[in-house]
Amino acid sequence: TVFGIPGNHTVQLYRGLAASTLRHISPRHEQGAAFMADGYARSSGRPAACFLISGPGVGNAVTAMMQALADSVPMLVISSVAARHQLGMGEGHLHDVPDQRALMAQCTRFSHTLMRCEELPRVLARAFSVFDSARPGPVHIEIPLDVIAAPAHESAPSLWPRVPAPAASPEAIAQLAERLQAAERPCLLAGGGAIEASSQVLQLAEQLGAPVVTTVNGKGIVPRGHPLAAGGSPSLPSVRGLLAESDCVLAVGTEFGETDYDMLFHGDLPQLAWLARIDIDAAQLCRNVRADLPLCGDARASLQLLLTALSESASAQLRHSDRVEALRGQVEQDPHFHPEMQRLFETLQETLPALTLVGDSTLPTYYAVWQYVCSAPRRYFHSATGGGTLGYAIPAAIGAKRALADQPVVALIGDGAAQFTFMELASAVQESLPIIVLLWNNNGYSEIRDGMVASDVAPIGVDIDAPDFLAAASSLGCLSACPKDLDALREALREAAGQSLPTLIELRQENFISLPAGGWYPGEDA
Repeated sequence: TVFGIPGNHTVQLYRGLAASTLRHISPRHEQGAAFMADGYARSSGRPAACFLISGPGVGNAVTAMMQALADSVPMLVISSVAARHQLGMGEGHLHDVPDQRALMAQCTRFSHTLMRCEELPRVLARAFSVFDSARPGPVHIEIPLDVIAAPAHESAPSLWPRVPAPAASPEAIAQLAERLQAAERPCLLAGGGAIEASSQVLQLAEQLGAPVVTTVNGKGIVPRGHPLAAGGSPSLPSVRGLLAESDCVLAVGTEFGETDYDMLFHGDLPQLAWLARIDIDAAQLCRNVRADLPLCGDARASLQLLLTALSESASAQLRHSDRVEALRGQVEQDPHFHPEMQRLFETLQETLPALTLVGDSTLPTYYAVWQYVCSAPRRYFHSATGGGTLGYAIPAAIGAKRALADQPVVALIGDGAAQFTFMELASAVQESLPIIVLLWNNNGYSEIRDGMVASDVAPIGVDIDAPDFLAAASSLGCLSACPKDLDALREALREAAGQSLPTLIELRQENFISLPAGGWYPGEDA
């Protein structure tokens, strides 16, 4: 799948595209193109491509690429650039940027200028080696205008083999196995880097009887309802307490970033008795939290070796499930656990059991960090972690729906963020992608307003006027509804699930929560 907006400088990229097996989807803004590619990749595990013009096209996509880079999402970005004899001359040609590759290098794993068309197979091999066997993220290939237009019929494509992901060293695996077998209170931490190793994480947890704590991007690695699925978030004091009292913690595919581990601004994690980290990025093993045993390797390959090393020991089954049950009770008693939000999440999952929920930076997604529990990986992701951008959910849900044609995909977005990318609903209509958009309307940027008040700053710039969202959705060809309670929401969701067009469902905050929300800032009451 290719997401892009054709321009004069990319016309030649489209030669033959209509007759190919690739499907091209036109967003209404280049930022939407990259958000769509992000949602496609997160929901399917497969990279999508963006076709962008140089200058303003790639500039518009920078925010979305930054989000994908922060969350290790594979994305192939193909753009034009000035002709080879014009590069670096600064002569004011159309879409000219002094050094476009330097700009792209800040939001990609690497950026490459294709100087000869016969180099393309090698450069694509490098891109897919990043996607397959390194820490994923966007890769940018820019093609000079004279190279785009050059004949390529004499350059027969010779595909390079895919690079298998490396595993951690056998010596480190043996040391980790010995430590885990001796542990009395082991615990597993699983991040987005462990998604492809979900079966190995679950097998290891059951082998050790160890609770599993996941980050947002790791949700669903251990399915909802499993006795060892701890739920919650390492930002909560109760979950931090579980980690602190564990005598051996194994963290797999997690960077220990602030938005997963300190969303409530409590400060650093408590001192851990002993920590091992498995990560495919060696540099990441030296960031944020010091590991007693760092293991560099792919999560699935490394955990498979670990399971083999542990295979002769008797299964502990669920001997620590009582720790998990106690933790769940503590999470539900936490001041930041919102029972009305929980009923909203349960309504979504009961009505649309197989849904994929795509969140933005909006009030319900902040609670979803520790309250929303998935039944499988890739069923929940949002933009409130990592880059923390706004306007993500609608286009990302469109990308996800392109990948998950037969499954319901729901975007959860606030009234402020929706105004960033609302026009992408027109893309969903044109492509017959019937996403469901839950628009949480609390009249402006309420979370920022709360932050201003907590900081003794007179609120300004946060009380923005909004359009009539239902009328705006209708004008784009969407269906719409504005339920007043959970029963009406269930009916609206059932009706939307059977449609062939997108549906916008506006949820006015005062109709769904009566308990105070907030408490996100130091000194602010929950």
